[in-house]
Amino acid sequence: MRKPNILIVMTDHQRADTVLPEHPAVTPNVEQLGRDGVTFTNTFCPTPHCCPARATFFSGLYPSRHGVWNNVCNRQALSRGLNEGVRLWSEDLADAGYDMHYVGKWHVSSLESPADRGWQEHEISAGPGAFHGMSWERYRELASEPDSTQRGEGEILRPGYGTYRTYGGVSDEEWSHHDEGATEAALDLLPGLGATDTPWCLFVGLTSPHDPYYVPQKYLDLYDLEDIPLPPSYADEMGDKPHVYKRMRDMRWGQLSEREVCNGIRHFWAMCSYIDDQFGKLLEALDKAAASDNTLVLFCSDHGDYCGEHGLFCKGIPSFRGAYHVPAVVRWPAGIANPGRRVEAFVSLADVAPTLLDIAAAPSDRYFTGASLVPFLRDTTPGDWRDALHTQCNGIELYYTQRSVMTKDYKYVFNGFDVDELYNLRKDEHEMHNLAHDSEYEPVIRDMCRRMWRFAYEEDDSATNPYITVSLAPYGPAEAFR
Repeated sequence: MRKPNILIVMTDHQRADTVLPEHPAVTPNVEQLGRDGVTFTNTFCPTPHCCPARATFFSGLYPSRHGVWNNVCNRQALSRGLNEGVRLWSEDLADAGYDMHYVGKWHVSSLESPADRGWQEHEISAGPGAFHGMSWERYRELASEPDSTQRGEGEILRPGYGTYRTYGGVSDEEWSHHDEGATEAALDLLPGLGATDTPWCLFVGLTSPHDPYYVPQKYLDLYDLEDIPLPPSYADEMGDKPHVYKRMRDMRWGQLSEREVCNGIRHFWAMCSYIDDQFGKLLEALDKAAASDNTLVLFCSDHGDYCGEHGLFCKGIPSFRGAYHVPAVVRWPAGIANPGRRVEAFVSLADVAPTLLDIAAAPSDRYFTGASLVPFLRDTTPGDWRDALHTQCNGIELYYTQRSVMTKDYKYVFNGFDVDELYNLRKDEHEMHNLAHDSEYEPVIRDMCRRMWRFAYEEDDSATNPYITVSLAPYGPAEAFR
């Protein structure tokens, strides 16, 4: 059998729930993909930040092994790119004879581009030379302007930083976005790829629904503001959470009225509808190229967005599910048994690399944090599949040490900078009530620490210093061996 083609569409900031039919977001194309394929409903990124999540996606490794911890394109970068010796699945596929094409957002390394890792490049963004931040000269310019004292719709006042606008609509005629160029570049490629006998891989990196939430008016018109509910966790005052969580809400997002929060959610959903339209164009072009039957299509995102949960937007150090939970929908007519299924097993972005090498018959004996999802595509469940999901975060642009472990029953978050968190997910799916200081749950905390440290040992995680002022986990690394 000829090796399958591969089409990957990765969005930025998209929540997992927005691709499900029961969600209010209008996303008919990706929902149809799920009916024709498999939806992995419990897929998570290792860190809610573009660069480490994307590095995990391409390497099959967690940050402690691939070396990317935060944004590589600004002055707060903990690293500029991948650790020496880290290999990406794109290099394996190129060596296996695949015709490799990269369109859109990269954001894995500021030292290398996709072309250094086996790809032909088209319309690349967030590559070497990109800078994400503000220069001191721009701050000097801000100093010459009076600070805003009155908010506009969706605006957040930030003296000395500049006013931030959370959302906005534009006319269809005025709309201009990087995603348009990325989609067009991919559409130009697909007819030629469909006409060749050489197996190919096309990666399309879109930047929506990344904040700020700006979207053409026609997508906003799909949603009535009066129909947008506040999330169940919006009422969380976060008094039992790390103080920086509450500070982030009260200082910034707390400026928004409840109506503005709902409008922010409306704009986010509208951006998901816009992305779905772009995705639909790609699927239509794939069909016209007569390449659908033997093409594996993966729709996914690098990380999620709080989208009003706990009164927050975007992503950051608050370890809530919305920022970590990502969509992962796969269609492959020639390779999926019993399409239309949902898989509820814990899945990581680290699983993509071994999966693609598996389906491309390009085996590798190197270590992966992840594991192949091909058994799930064939409607079987590996007997040794993981029963917990781990995260590794050292902060976004402010530095913190945070690790978490989640099972079907509990989620434990070790916050080296503040109080820890424990949630009973069976009773508290919205992570409202922190049980970390409830003595009744001490055995649970010890078990979760044991799991956390065992994973840290397996992944060579250096967050284990024994010095007296930083050895703050309730149970230390020796638990890994008990």
